[in-house]
Order: sequence, then C-alpha cells, then structure tokens
Amino acid sequence: MTKEITLEKLASIPSFSFITPNHKKDKIGFYWNKTKRQEFYILDIETMEYKQITDGELPKAIRAGFIWLKDDIHITYPRDVDGDEQHNIYLYNTETKESTQLTDTPKAQEYPLDVSPDGKKLLFSSNRHDQLNLFIMDLETKEVQQLTAHDKPVWSYAEWSDNGWIYYNFNDTYNIKNTDVWAIKEDGSEIKKLVSISENSNDFFRVVSSDGKYLTISSDEIGINQSGIYNLETDEITWFGEGKYDETPSRFTEDSKKLVVLQNHEAEIKPLIYDIETGDAKKLPFKGLTYYTSFCMDDRYLVYMRMDPKTPGVLSRYDLEKDLEEIIIPPQTDLTEEDFYDQQYIKYPTFDDFEIAATLYTPKLKPGKKYPALVNVHGGPTGQYFQMFDMFSQVFAHEGFVILNPNIRGSTGYGKEFMELNLKDWGGGDGQDVVWAKKYLEKLDYVDSDRIGVFGGSYGGYMTFIQLTKYAEEGWKTGSAWIGISDLKTMYDKSKPHFQFFLVQHLGTYEENKEVWKNGSAMSFIDNIKKPIQMIHGVNDPRCPVEESRQFRDKLIEMGWKEGTEGDKTYEYIEFADEGHGAFSDISMRIRTFKLFVDYFKRRL
Repeated sequence: MTKEITLEKLASIPSFSFITPNHKKDKIGFYWNKTKRQEFYILDIETMEYKQITDGELPKAIRAGFIWLKDDIHITYPRDVDGDEQHNIYLYNTETKESTQLTDTPKAQEYPLDVSPDGKKLLFSSNRHDQLNLFIMDLETKEVQQLTAHDKPVWSYAEWSDNGWIYYNFNDTYNIKNTDVWAIKEDGSEIKKLVSISENSNDFFRVVSSDGKYLTISSDEIGINQSGIYNLETDEITWFGEGKYDETPSRFTEDSKKLVVLQNHEAEIKPLIYDIETGDAKKLPFKGLTYYTSFCMDDRYLVYMRMDPKTPGVLSRYDLEKDLEEIIIPPQTDLTEEDFYDQQYIKYPTFDDFEIAATLYTPKLKPGKKYPALVNVHGGPTGQYFQMFDMFSQVFAHEGFVILNPNIRGSTGYGKEFMELNLKDWGGGDGQDVVWAKKYLEKLDYVDSDRIGVFGGSYGGYMTFIQLTKYAEEGWKTGSAWIGISDLKTMYDKSKPHFQFFLVQHLGTYEENKEVWKNGSAMSFIDNIKKPIQMIHGVNDPRCPVEESRQFRDKLIEMGWKEGTEGDKTYEYIEFADEGHGAFSDISMRIRTFKLFVDYFKRRL
C-alpha cells in the first residue's frame, strides 16, 4: 500500500529546541512540540527516559530559551503574548508545576541569562529603560537592580562566575566588524573590556569553565571564526584548529580538560572535541547539522541534537568511552528516509567573482516534464541554509516544486569577507545573487523558466519585495513576502533601540547614508512592480512591524491594484492577529502558513 505523504504529515514532524543540561549534568531540559505545541520536557540521561513537564504554560511561538536554577528543580523562562516578544520572566517549579511571574513589564523584552553562584539572584537582560542592558533580581524579594547602563545593546550570552565577575559580549561602537568580551563585578563596582583582538574583529565569549579558570572565546580576526580559551589567571589566549574552517566554541568538560566546538564547513556543522593541553581534535562521525552539545554524566557522554537532509531531528548521546552513538529520541514520524527527498549542495556563479552555495530540492522527476521552481531566501541577513532536514523544502518538493535555497552574500559560514559584502548594500549585491539563483534554475532542463517565483521570511520577505520591484525586469512570475520589510527607514522609525542599532550597523546612519537606505527599500521601486504578490504578516511582529506589509499593500491599491486570487495587478494579503515574527514552532500555526504558501504558488505558478 502506497504511503500518503501530505503537507500536514510533513509539517507535523516534531522538533527540539533549547536542549540544556541541569547543573548536576544528569538531566536535560528541552522544548519539544510533540503535542503540536511547545512544552518543556526533562530527560534522565542515564536511563534515557523523559517526561513532559508543562501543559500549556509556554508561549506558542518560542523565541527564547530557559535556564535552570541551582536547585535543578526550578527553571526560569520568558513568556510573551501572541508573539509580541514583550517577554515577562516566569519561575516554574518542575515538581509541583507551580508557575510564578517574576517580572511585569508589558512594553519590554526580558530574557533570563544566568543565576548567581549561590542561586539567590537572577541575571537577565531587559530594555525596560530603553536600551537592552543587564539587570539582577533578588529571587526572594523580587527587587531589581540595573547592572549595566550602556547606550548600545547587550545582546545574548552572559554568565555569572564563582569569582564574582559577570562576563558578557558587547560592542561599544557602531562598527559591525567589532564585538568585545567584557567583564563587570556583580555589584557593578568595576567594569572592563577583557578581550579585544582588534578594532575590526568580532570576539565572543560563550561559557566559563567549572573551575573558573577559562573562558571559551571565538574571534574572526583571521577571516573566519576561530575557537580558543582565555586564561583568566594569566590573560593568555590559546587558539585551537588550523584556522581553515569556521569554528564556534560550545562547552567544557567538567574537569576543564576538553572543549567541544562546532565546525561549520560547506553548510554542515560537526562537533570536534579539543584536548586543551595538546590541542588535538577528535571529530565525531556525523553529517548534516549537529548542535546543542553538552558534556554530561561526569563527562562520559556528549548529548546533542543532529539532523541531515533525510533525517529529522534526533536527540542522542555519544558514549565517549565506547566511541558509540546511542539515539535517545528518534524522529517522531512513521515516514522513513525513503519518503524524504534528498538535497543537492550546489554552487552557482553570480554577477562578480563569487560563487553562491545553495541547497537544491526537486520532486521525483519525470522525463521531459518541466516543473515550477522557487528561490527561497533565508532570514538574517546573517543566516545560513544547511545540509539539514529542511521542512520547507520537503513540503514544496512533495507538492511538485523545484526549490533552491541560496546562501547569498551576507550569509554566515563562508568567512568574514563574504558575510560583510552586503554592508551598506542591502538589496544590491545580495539582490543580484538572488537574480542569479533564478538564472541558475532557468538552465536546469527540468525547470519551466516561465514559472519561477521567489519567497522568504523576514530578510527573505524583504528580499521578495526587492525582487518584485527593484528587479522587476528579471522576469519573476510571482512572489510571497512573509513578515517582510518594504522600507528601511519606516522600519527603523518603528523599531526598538536594539533593532535600530542593528540597522545602523549594517547600513550606516540614515542622515549620512540616505541613498543606501533608499536604494535598499522596495517602496522606492514599487512603481516597477508587474507581477502578483502574496503578503503574510503577524500583527504583533516587533522585528519587522506589520506596517511594512500594510504600506506596500496600500500603495498597490493607490496604484490601481486589486485584492484577488487571479489576474494581473492583483495581490493577496493575510494578517494573523495571534502571531508576531512567524510561529514556526507551533505546528498548527506552521501548517496554516505552509498551506497559504503552497496554495498560492500552485495557483500563481
């Protein structure tokens, strides 16, 4: 009997996120949407048994993780309303299931980061006073004190060491090529820049070793990310690897003798375990994408999640003594490798001297048949498509589409120079890379060159607007802009200070770079649009405000376009009142978005 492979079946495959060991390293907490929505689970690493802990307490769309308190019973996690990302922080008892709200700041984004060594205080980030900064809460009295007062954002990663210092990453300039590692005393009495390789290097801290002697750090000073350790006693830095491939540090063993790093090469991420004393590396034999790596159970196991193009996410442990992988939770689906379409990892030439790497999926091809095709642009722009299980591509391939996922300039994983190519050039060189993705598809003998569309979410939605306006003459058949940006200046004006900082880093100030902002905005070229467009947006989106789609739609109406499902000069517009910047982690919300995409492109292509 032939197995029916529907959109719903593919889109319902559960996925893990925020896999985090407790302090004792004998249990793992993680988010999982096995029940169709995100819930918190706890796994016993030794017995490999797990259980669901929460029942509806988590937000539908997860955009931030949790942290364990020192008692390994409580967790703190952020919760927003309908995807608005205005998170309050909650305390949750995993034994009694009691939930306590710790902060009440409905206009601020707040994220738990760490707890004090004695377990009595919570370190968190918040923009309650305009810019994202570090704060400390007394967990008993709920009293909050502001720790840092920077005028530029303190983003992610901060850790509270037993030595009374808190380490974090911060850029005190608008130079996107610069980030430094900072340290501040827990009482705020002293602050210092700890690691700054150069003014044009991004230097990041990740974790403190258990003995308090080392920090894991990375730097792109040599042109790619290199991992190392910073000795807090001697101020010496030891770098690992040969500097050939991008590597990001993850976790120390409990004895601080080994370090696991994640190597990003040709769109695969593989774990390497470095011996800190010798620098020797052990590479684990995986393909595809591996992440959320942690040493557990007295360093006997490495626990992680991995996937590859035909394997949805699995949660596994690797026995370092036996050199053996044991799968803890396999893919939760009756579909097998034979039911999934494999991907091709290809490179195509673009308008200048660069090659663009991409993943390519096809349906089961029939001789002589021509298929519609799509270019799917990722978010970011500093994002990346991997050789992984790609649910979007599996759905579209099973629905009869060829789909190309390009890592255009600005993407991570291909070196610092490549990532910086679109600075002050959004919609320029990266836009041309998308055009040349279309040219690549046109040359494939199984693609109908008259039926090629473009779509994407966030920066991909922005790029869809750009392609159908600025590059309207390139012959796109249609496009779908999901949670996109149509005008950079109006987005800036509606954004929170930390998102404004991000835009200035990439584009320069508006006052000094008006042409950059104008040339990178689809609204500047909307008069060129010729082909139908679909727009999908969450009303509560704080990253790409819904007004970005509304103003594009309103201008189309002013130009005489009509809302409709067929014909020239028509658009289709959908808003979700219960979403923000997408809701991929909630399966029912994921399915409704997939259906809109597939239905649209089946009709329009």
